[in-house]
Amino acid sequence: MTETLKQRLVCLANEYETASFCDNDPSQFLRWYDFSRIADVECASFIAAMLAFGARTQFLPKIRAILQTADEASGSISAWLAEGAYKTSFLHGAKKFYRFYSYDDMQSFFSELASVLEQAVTPGEFFRKKYNESECPLPELIASAFPESRLVPKGKNCANKRIHMFLRWMVRRSSPVDLGLWTWILPSDLLIPLDVHVLQEAVRMELLPPNASATRKTAERLTAAMNEVFPGDPARADFALFGLGVAATGLRI
Repeated sequence: MTETLKQRLVCLANEYETASFCDNDPSQFLRWYDFSRIADVECASFIAAMLAFGARTQFLPKIRAILQTADEASGSISAWLAEGAYKTSFLHGAKKFYRFYSYDDMQSFFSELASVLEQAVTPGEFFRKKYNESECPLPELIASAFPESRLVPKGKNCANKRIHMFLRWMVRRSSPVDLGLWTWILPSDLLIPLDVHVLQEAVRMELLPPNASATRKTAERLTAAMNEVFPGDPARADFALFGLGVAATGLRI
């Protein structure tokens, strides 16, 4: 990688990793609740991450509707889940809630997230305990906590972009976007969230081969390359590549 390209990536990250990045991004929901309410922050963030695919104009209102429903019914998302209020205040049925996920799919997702809260005060504490007790990679541990939920991506060979985006939100420190709540994981352990925009820009910059696809192996390869540019914090490249891709299209897919 040339020094010119490295400098360009750093400049792009500096340009896009700002507080205003959240304005039209699912990361806006990281700050829906006050940081003194960590369970609410983490639950809202996880729900936002799992629904963050497709057009922003479609999924942002869906995420907002869930959090507003929870607030109206129980005062917060963690209370809504823990009390089981989602069972009565959120619809059931085969009708689609968003894209190919039905209201019943969402009920299954809420139920398994509620189960996480039954076992720990916050999702982060639940996953920290599981991580300390297992040699399984954290993304796989997260997916395994939702065995019945179609909404949570699974598969050892998949890029699992939404889980890695959630982890970026939770782990990266000193960012105007990411929260850095999970101090028990290092930013250097993160994989870059590999979505269409990131993949396309990485290919265009010849950071990946033209035939690259959205797999875990590709995400690992790109992350290793980005560690040369952002030592110890390779996921910061998500802002550079994703920001550039979104600026060109105006959509998140």
